[in-house]
Amino acid sequence: MTTKTLYTVIIFSENTVGLLNQITVVFTRRQLNIETLSVSPSAIQGIHKFTITTFADEDTIDKVVKQIDKRVDILKAYYNTDEDLVFQEIALYKISTELFIKMGTVESLIRKHNARILEMNEDCVVLEKSGHYEETQALFKELSDSIGVLQFIRSGRIAITKSRVERLSDMLAEMEMKIKGE
Repeated sequence: MTTKTLYTVIIFSENTVGLLNQITVVFTRRQLNIETLSVSPSAIQGIHKFTITTFADEDTIDKVVKQIDKRVDILKAYYNTDEDLVFQEIALYKISTELFIKMGTVESLIRKHNARILEMNEDCVVLEKSGHYEETQALFKELSDSIGVLQFIRSGRIAITKSRVERLSDMLAEMEMKIKGE
């Protein structure tokens, strides 16, 4: 049995309608579950960046990325392990104001988890915590076990490579040199 690793797939494309569906079909055909998904404009004007995490073995993820990379609307797709990336998630926690105040350890909880209070009114308090999955999950567990959580949401992973520039920048520079050279 092969070991499954959490891979982060980074895909660059123009903002094309229906592209997300085409990408998810590739994962579905390989029976890979998408753990997190984030899409946003990249640092390159007009280019969007998809960040997808999934558990797979290296052979499978390599095939998935190559299949995605072949699509006409895709500029480039890569996969990375956690060691290659700087990454974060953000989580929001809604809790009862009354119970939050009764905790008595509010300041130490905020400091311990490096959380922020985004909203506080007579009904609820909304906390924000950014970090890795384990860190946002630790605050969720502590709040759940002590006073309960009314609502909870965690974003998908956002990630950048540890290399100096995006690999897409290198690829685009090579393409431009070929065009100028021809």
